[in-house]
Amino acid sequence: MPSTTVTVSPKGAERLSSGHPWIYRSDILSAAEVEPGAIVSIQNRKKRFLGQALYSNQSQIALRLITREKRPFDRTFLTERIQAAAAYRRQVVKDTEAYRMVAAEGDLLPSLIIDRYGESCVVQTLSQGMESLKPAIVDILKEHFRPKSIIERNDVAVRALEGLEQTKGVLDGEPSAETIAAINGMRFAFDLLEGQKTGGFLDQRENQLAARAYAHGRALDCFSYSGGFAVNVAPACDYVLGIDSSEEALQKARRNSELNGINNVEWKQANCFDYLKAADQAREQFDLIVLDPPAFARQRSSLDSALRGYKELNLRALKILRPGGYLVTCSCSYHVAESDFLEAIASAALDAHRTVTVVERRTQSRDHPILLTVPETHYLKCLVLRVV
Repeated sequence: MPSTTVTVSPKGAERLSSGHPWIYRSDILSAAEVEPGAIVSIQNRKKRFLGQALYSNQSQIALRLITREKRPFDRTFLTERIQAAAAYRRQVVKDTEAYRMVAAEGDLLPSLIIDRYGESCVVQTLSQGMESLKPAIVDILKEHFRPKSIIERNDVAVRALEGLEQTKGVLDGEPSAETIAAINGMRFAFDLLEGQKTGGFLDQRENQLAARAYAHGRALDCFSYSGGFAVNVAPACDYVLGIDSSEEALQKARRNSELNGINNVEWKQANCFDYLKAADQAREQFDLIVLDPPAFARQRSSLDSALRGYKELNLRALKILRPGGYLVTCSCSYHVAESDFLEAIASAALDAHRTVTVVERRTQSRDHPILLTVPETHYLKCLVLRVV
């Protein structure tokens, strides 16, 4: 058990009892001489033990609960948590070598991300507490998972809230300039040191497979990035057009289509809003359209403008969908609730004079778990819609 105890307010204790693992600095009643990143015991004003947590002296999230048990959170406990997360992935991840192995709060390891790319692991330690545990995490990965390389991708702005510097590099082994790993049985190339996030976006894997089930004829993949949706649906289509505003992203997409011997995808650099408007004016039509834009609402203050953006984007897409065609439309904005997203699309359908049915309501892949009592873990909305 930790030697240091932090006392929390009734509001903080109630937050824990509601199932949320965070306690904010405003709910700390006493934390005298607590070292940054320490594992501490939490108690209420009556000195009743509430659990153990990672402590931060910088972030507004002062405590991140790691266990409600009294047993020491030592290397053995940490190993058990990481192994339990990996065992769950063996149940839900199929035909895939690139996936999230540890998803922070979703695996009861707050602020720790571990992504697996083939024989490499990429680690993010996003709080003072997890940063202090980083050497143990690396040792556990080496002992129990034996990756050829372990990469650190702590070049993320959120670390500044913890008073931590941004850094990236090799923690163990020798990485290659390009890592090839399968997703849904398709081969994809990743740059683990320079690519987006930890090397690529992994949370749409199951949605990409779902889109393949509805794909036929002519397909359009907007905001294609490295071609995840386009490459996954191409075997079921006659023709696929992948669009992104970044030429660098499209180079990755071309590489991924080449890796899979796909020759029915055309890649085009363009602004997706502009392209959809021009396609409508040119009377183009598609049988499948995928909309997977970046987050439109990174803060709650941006919600109204984000919903206007989602409406406009889906309106333009619905206008060029053939009857019987499918729209796979996504929002990765946590602040946009699914109900608001549906309302924006319903309004778009009315303005486009299209009748739309909801075929599937989906979310992030199962290797990105959603904790029932932690709404922050549910961020991705994905709808499969059909134009009647």
